[in-house]
Amino acid sequence: MRRPYILFDLDGTLTDPMVGITRSVQHALRAYGIEVEDLKDLCPFIGPPLKDSFMKYYDFPEEQAQEAIGRYREYFAVTGIFENRVYDGITEMLKKLKEDKRTLLVATSKPEAFAVQILEHFHLARYFDWVCGASMDEKRVKKGDVIAYAMETAGIKDAKEAVMVGDREHDILGAAQNSMDCVGVLFGYGSRQELEEAGAKRIAATVEELEEILLGDHIIE
Repeated sequence: MRRPYILFDLDGTLTDPMVGITRSVQHALRAYGIEVEDLKDLCPFIGPPLKDSFMKYYDFPEEQAQEAIGRYREYFAVTGIFENRVYDGITEMLKKLKEDKRTLLVATSKPEAFAVQILEHFHLARYFDWVCGASMDEKRVKKGDVIAYAMETAGIKDAKEAVMVGDREHDILGAAQNSMDCVGVLFGYGSRQELEEAGAKRIAATVEELEEILLGDHIIE
């Protein structure tokens, strides 16, 4: 079945934000006397909502986790936002999808304003009809809520006309909450086990494989 609508996660799917996100988390934790030297230890923060991660990995109570997001943004909004890179092959894939008359959206748990800024900086904004992200007040941040918002924004009435693409379980579970299939990617920050257990319909190891799946409409084998 041809999927005219394709929704993409941003972090770990279109771009590799490792340096910017982990340095921003490092900055935030320092405000609480927590020093993390190895940025790789902070990679689990890439993908899920920040508040959830501060609570899960550092046992912050909810109020403190919300406060930590402000500390995070002190660094991210100025510097971390551009400590990022587009995965090889992504630009070419997006160009081919647009030439194939697909409607492309970004659905990210990153604040929408930041997502737009990143896409414009890396010259990717031209490929997307809509960029849908979290609200700055974190009221819309769960991936299921962001996908629902993206569907409403784009006027997608039937979820079977769309597919989500992402690298973490949150993308797959959020898509499922909206009755949408999801293709998982392994070049981001989720493992094959994580993606399979969450219920990904297909898993792409490389950007080239992802392109083949999406252009060939081979979502379900």
